[in-house]
Amino acid sequence: MSYELKDLRLFKAIVQAGNLSAGAAAMHMTAPAASYRLKNLEYAAGSPLFLRTAKGMTLTAAGEALARHADILLAALQTMQEEVGAYARNLKGRIRLLANSSSLNGFIIPSLARFLAGNAHIDVDLQEADSETIAAAIRRNEADIGIFAGRNTEADLRCALYAIDRLVCVARPDHPLATRDRIAFAEALEHGFVCMDRASSNFHFLQAQAQQAGRALSVRVHAHDFASTLYLVRAGVGLALVPTSVAEPGLRDGSLAGIALTDAWALRALHLVTRADAPAAGLARQFAEVLLHDPQVAATRTREPNGAWPEAGD
Repeated sequence: MSYELKDLRLFKAIVQAGNLSAGAAAMHMTAPAASYRLKNLEYAAGSPLFLRTAKGMTLTAAGEALARHADILLAALQTMQEEVGAYARNLKGRIRLLANSSSLNGFIIPSLARFLAGNAHIDVDLQEADSETIAAAIRRNEADIGIFAGRNTEADLRCALYAIDRLVCVARPDHPLATRDRIAFAEALEHGFVCMDRASSNFHFLQAQAQQAGRALSVRVHAHDFASTLYLVRAGVGLALVPTSVAEPGLRDGSLAGIALTDAWALRALHLVTRADAPAAGLARQFAEVLLHDPQVAATRTREPNGAWPEAGD
């Protein structure tokens, strides 16, 4: 049994509002999205949490028990965030960060946005690079922190699991493959693709996997970023291979269909590296700890994405 912090916060918002729509609005969510999350929470709890009446929603006995424990948990989380925040506000300086496209767009940009907005004394020089080149760049001191798909075991680098994500094939809902739960990547290569820019690490990886499958990659168009890529997929231009963390909004609202890949490489373990000789109290190591302990990123390390998404409207 596992619980998502966002689901617990939504649960508390519904309790306080006595109404799902009002609780969803308080969390800046749509009512269908909130309903889907509440169903998941009730499934995890193994019992209904609310009695739904014409006058609103009231807690069941199970809901009252969850509310008590959620209060304790969320209060402890707030205390933790305040303590860590006080520590982080003492950080000052500039960090050079290299990342592959999956980690950059799926995790790092949202994580940095949350952190840098409240920490005015840290600046980040952020650049994209291929996973295969990042460890060597950190070794040559061309950057302070690297995040990439794969793992490094060399003694001169410190390597830690950063996040777990899954590459997924996305399509317009009326695409011939959209009804399939999962396929091999080789089968997807029978169709045209929307790809990231030719210089992107995502495209280099996609091209390499196509070559290993012994199939030609049919590129209909290159886009400059994931947002443009997904826009073109929604328009029916072709398929795309993107991280689940990037595709999730479209998968949840039904504008995209997600087809899980049976290929083992689709499950991506993202690792963070710093130089082993970096001072423990230095900015690089301290900021690496900030990145590793972002709650939304850390949560991915405790569960494996399973390639299943809700139907539109759930």
